[in-house]
Amino acid sequence: MFVLQNVSFRYGPATQATPQGPSNWALHNISLTLPRGSFHLLTGPSGAGKTTLFKLLTLALQPTEGTLTFNTEDLTHATRSQRAHLRRKLGVVYQNFRLLPHLTVRQNVELPLTIHGPLTPTQQNEVAEMLEWVGLTSLAEKPAGQLSGGEQQRTALARAVVHKPEVIIADEPTGNVDAAMSRKILHLLTELHKLGTTIIIATHDEKLINSKQIPIIHLENGHLSNSPSPSESA
Repeated sequence: MFVLQNVSFRYGPATQATPQGPSNWALHNISLTLPRGSFHLLTGPSGAGKTTLFKLLTLALQPTEGTLTFNTEDLTHATRSQRAHLRRKLGVVYQNFRLLPHLTVRQNVELPLTIHGPLTPTQQNEVAEMLEWVGLTSLAEKPAGQLSGGEQQRTALARAVVHKPEVIIADEPTGNVDAAMSRKILHLLTELHKLGTTIIIATHDEKLINSKQIPIIHLENGHLSNSPSPSESA
């Protein structure tokens, strides 16, 4: 589904070279294939390049070098229409949530479904079921700006998955919730994966990383590494 070939990204102009490449490259020479229907964890210490890779996959950034394709379509220098087309296929959970604070929880969750007009009764039921799943039914009419961090996280997750996207890219989806809700969120993502959804989760959750049940993409200093550390810090 996603294929990155020799992808590098730097912020600003090139600086003095090091053995690993220019010193201000956030990512350097990344080659990676994320097959359709796969499930991966994205790990690495702070500053490793996880956020940059996250932004490349969501087309918020374009590679400085290399190529990025999605379903064989070259999106290295994606046009505005290409970005819009891809994003309709993505469900994204951002670390800072990106909710619309003046809208209610329900309205935020409904947003991906309103692109083509008013919701159908079936879609309204799907929203209600999703709100129940993440434990937000009682807060459905509350403005998102009045939610706690954990409540915002659950709202962002519900918004990301309610339209049944082809790909879910989530940045620390269990970072602000308790252990019980964390297990519920992971169960939801696992069930979506069983239905064929491609899932990439950026995480520092040591239990999840050490479970070895999900393949790991580990970054160190902008490079792919095969040795995730069990004691990474956020």
